[in-house]
Amino acid sequence: MEVKTSLLDNMIGVGDMVLIEPLSEDTFIENLKKRFDHNEIYTYIGSVVISMNPYKSLPIYTAEKVEEYRNRNFYELSPHVYALADEAYRSLREQDKDQCILITGESGAGKTEASKFVMSYVAAVCGKGQEVNKVKEQLLQSNPVLEAFGNAKTVRNDNSSRFGKYMDIEFDFKGDPLGGAISNYLLEKSRVVKQPRGERNFHIFYQLLSGASDDTLKKLKLDRDFSKYNYLSLDSATVNGLDDAASFRTVRNAMQIVGFMEDEVQSILELVAAVLKLGNIEFKPESRCNGYDESRVKDKNDLKEMCELLGIEQSVLERAFSFRTVEAKMEKMSTTLNVAQAYYARDALAKNLYSRLFSWLVNRINESIKAQTKSRKKVMGVLDIYGFEIFEDNSFEQFIINYCNEKLQQIFIELTLREEQEEYVREGIEWTNIEYFNNAIICDLIENNKNGILAMLDEECLRPGTVTDETFLDKLNTVCAEHQHFESRQSKNSKFLTDHSLPHNCFRIQHYAGKVLYRVEGFVDKNNDLLYRDLSQAMYKANHSLIKILFPEGNPAKVNLKRPPTAGFQFKASVGTLMKNLLSKNPNYIRCIKPNDKKAAHIFTDSLVCHQVRYLGLMENVRVRRAGYAFRQAYEPCLERYKMLCKQTWPHWKGPARGGVEVLLTDLQVPAEEFAYGRSKIFIRNPRTLFFLEEKRRQCLEDLATLIQKIYRGWKSRTHFLLLKKSQVVVAAWYRRFAQQKKYQNIRSSALVFQSFIRGWKARKLLRELKHKKRCEKAVSTISAYWHGTQARWELRRLKEEARNKHAVSVIWAAWLGTKARRELKRLKEEARRKHAVAVIWAYWLGLKVRREYRKFFRANAGKKIYDFTIQRIMQKYFLGLKKMPSMSPVDKSWPARPYGFLDGTHQELRRIFHLWRCKKYRSQFTEEKKATYEEKLAASELFKDKKALYPSSVGQPFKGDYVEMTKNPKYQKLNSFVEDKVLVADVVSKINRANGKGAPRIFLLTKKSLVLADQKTGQVKASVPLPDLSSVSVSTQNDGFFALKLKEGSTSAAKGDFLLSSDRLIEIITKLHCIGATSADRNKINIDISDEFLVQFKQDKVCVKFIQGTPKNGNGVACKRKNNRLLEVSVPSP
Repeated sequence: MEVKTSLLDNMIGVGDMVLIEPLSEDTFIENLKKRFDHNEIYTYIGSVVISMNPYKSLPIYTAEKVEEYRNRNFYELSPHVYALADEAYRSLREQDKDQCILITGESGAGKTEASKFVMSYVAAVCGKGQEVNKVKEQLLQSNPVLEAFGNAKTVRNDNSSRFGKYMDIEFDFKGDPLGGAISNYLLEKSRVVKQPRGERNFHIFYQLLSGASDDTLKKLKLDRDFSKYNYLSLDSATVNGLDDAASFRTVRNAMQIVGFMEDEVQSILELVAAVLKLGNIEFKPESRCNGYDESRVKDKNDLKEMCELLGIEQSVLERAFSFRTVEAKMEKMSTTLNVAQAYYARDALAKNLYSRLFSWLVNRINESIKAQTKSRKKVMGVLDIYGFEIFEDNSFEQFIINYCNEKLQQIFIELTLREEQEEYVREGIEWTNIEYFNNAIICDLIENNKNGILAMLDEECLRPGTVTDETFLDKLNTVCAEHQHFESRQSKNSKFLTDHSLPHNCFRIQHYAGKVLYRVEGFVDKNNDLLYRDLSQAMYKANHSLIKILFPEGNPAKVNLKRPPTAGFQFKASVGTLMKNLLSKNPNYIRCIKPNDKKAAHIFTDSLVCHQVRYLGLMENVRVRRAGYAFRQAYEPCLERYKMLCKQTWPHWKGPARGGVEVLLTDLQVPAEEFAYGRSKIFIRNPRTLFFLEEKRRQCLEDLATLIQKIYRGWKSRTHFLLLKKSQVVVAAWYRRFAQQKKYQNIRSSALVFQSFIRGWKARKLLRELKHKKRCEKAVSTISAYWHGTQARWELRRLKEEARNKHAVSVIWAAWLGTKARRELKRLKEEARRKHAVAVIWAYWLGLKVRREYRKFFRANAGKKIYDFTIQRIMQKYFLGLKKMPSMSPVDKSWPARPYGFLDGTHQELRRIFHLWRCKKYRSQFTEEKKATYEEKLAASELFKDKKALYPSSVGQPFKGDYVEMTKNPKYQKLNSFVEDKVLVADVVSKINRANGKGAPRIFLLTKKSLVLADQKTGQVKASVPLPDLSSVSVSTQNDGFFALKLKEGSTSAAKGDFLLSSDRLIEIITKLHCIGATSADRNKINIDISDEFLVQFKQDKVCVKFIQGTPKNGNGVACKRKNNRLLEVSVPSP
């Protein structure tokens, strides 16, 4: 049986601040401290989660914890961020309500970590499956990429988010993730060129220099030494606990999982390297003859390397740093830049380059993780945005950040109150409106379209004449002087004239979190955020793949003289969109608090925590929650928890849960004003009532425990007694059995001894009788045997004597025959010897006569003539032996064996001549059509032999050309009339769809001038491409039929992009395409690219087609599958 726990069990301090008694700021802080000291970092305010940063790892985020909080009531377990994530996810899945989780707090309070825990929990509890797991992995791996490019080390946080992030995670009706979308707000791009003391630039710069390989750094023209780059601060280049090299490997792996192509990653790293190089460019003054100062680049080496990285002409960028073109209507004027202006232009370019790269990264990630289906989706938003900032020197960035926090505070108060009111209405509880501080007046001071600070800043930036930060402050002093939340030394309000804590070049705003002093220096420049048009146009001229995308305004054909919107205007619009988005969803809040400024564990600074509690409005939130009913709970868990307090409900209540709760509270005599009955919940007004119930429950549990112990002890003692009694009976029975067994064994042993003696006496008596009988029988047998032996010996002697006499006669006769035979043999040998002697003498005589006859013909050169004669005879015999020729087939390699070693050269030459002769005879039989076929086969061999695994299987297949019988099939009569030239290839191919990797059948026609794709069923022409528009053909090295027809850029046929086709007769189609290009003098030869990975242009997007060896789902066929928007993967069976 599952044991359920509760928020109130084993509670350290108070788990829900609504229940704290008495309520004051001191008790609030003391409760947070008590829980923090016991590693309880989460506390509730109703449904709001307060999260304290422990600055150490805690064992509360394990897989077991995930299962513990899965599908549990929000108040059922101790406070945890998993409880809020589970509540939001279940509301989205079961109630079909879009959710948003708002995570706010100071820098270093743990907002980013909280968002990671929320996303990891949702990923763990949602569905499983290959596609679902892939989406979850992409959503989770987007975090390391954005952290590397958008986070930095600050004095308050080693991994501080320097941008605001809002992620919408989209789910289907089952609750499985489909994709997501990320929005970023106000990247702190000024950090690229300058960092405060003790802080670092963005992580990616240090990760690249520490973790990239030497080969990569060499390609990027970088060095590992941080001190060589002006944009990197040296006093905190390394951070304890941060391994930049390992982080770089993590980022590379995450980019691969999210879906970045290898060339895209290389382009991103090149832009990061270009920013570092840009910071090293320095300028020197140079006077001109007209008296104006001009800036020149000191050392052009860094400029040269940067231009090589981005593909920009050095002279173009150098001129953009020295001159500025001002254009108005039809007039252009070029002015020189002094050194200060050149440095401003350099830094503006660096900031814009990095900021636009970051925005492109976010869009690229969105493209990869966006949901592929267009059906209705449920959405859960996670907002991780910078907290309220109050520094010693506050500028435009802090002003914008605090404005955003004002808007979030406003929506927090409104939604919290609205949620409270809606629950009371839903449950049928009477409700009285609560008065609370509304910071709308502060938001209006900043964002009012007429008299707001942002509106006046935009107006000041856009007006003609001299515009400075001082003129902007003067305007604020004039318009906002009477506003109760605006303070300035130079305003008309006399009470600030003697306030020495308010400098003359500053103004102060009383935010909901406290007063903040802003220095106006830099407000106008940062709001303008101008980049000279010359620099934009120089960037657009780059040959780099990303630069043209990042600087579209540099296109000379699209010059826009309209001033771009200001940074304040853009941020105000994006914040408005964000607020509208948040209001459309059900909110869930995580309020992060930083316990100390030292980033150390076990340290709790009361003043710092108190300040955060005040400006986050947590006390106000508790009061709003307690103004109605401090505690609420569904009837079923309430009855289950307190049913032991009433005899009528204990141990089981058989009626409805509400009736049981009513009986319970009536029996306990709880005053009626202390609670109210809702439709599904019981509402308790005062925490004292809840603590009264808990105390009664504790006492009752102690009584029940005593009763259980008493009953258990009695049961245990009786069980022990019964066990002893049973054991005594068993022991007695076993002893009696043992005694009887021993007695029986003794009697049995005695009987056996007696029986054995009797049997032995009988056996010995019988043995004696048998022995006597056997002795008598043996004596008779012995006498008979002796008699028979005597008779046998007598007969043997008689037979031996008779045989001896017969043998003597035979020996005598054999000796006589031998003598006769030896005499005859001797006579025959003598006669043969005489005949042989006569033959030998006659042979010698004939030889002598021959030698005498021929001796007169021999001269001095007789040996040579004999040798020539012999050789001639051998050659004659050799050639006569070749009359029997081998086969006339050119592929027959047989040839007679060589008879003599000296004929080796002749033998090989004759073999070669014969082979050439029979090949000529064989070729003379060819027709023109057969000759063209063999030429195509030869071309196919040159193109694909040892390069394409499909080629060997095509060697034995003839090239027919027309496989669909165009002229005979009446269905293709219209298509046949469309094609004017002779059809060289007509076959059915599959056209691959980019969206899902599936193929559609098409008729493929190839003529000498064009290729045509038509519908297989109707014969309707789908596409006609002239062959001059075809630039190349790409195929893989595997045993597949996929090929890509790539069209020339700018041609009329390239409007819809390239064609990705599949055919079983790939070798024949591409060979004939190549032959047509080779024989045509009016166009270039078509290139054949054989590679396992190539790019295909589909309309505006480039998609990588990658071939891998594997086992497709359909058995042994080739399968094509879309991995993401930029990758098609083709699985080819292993050979």
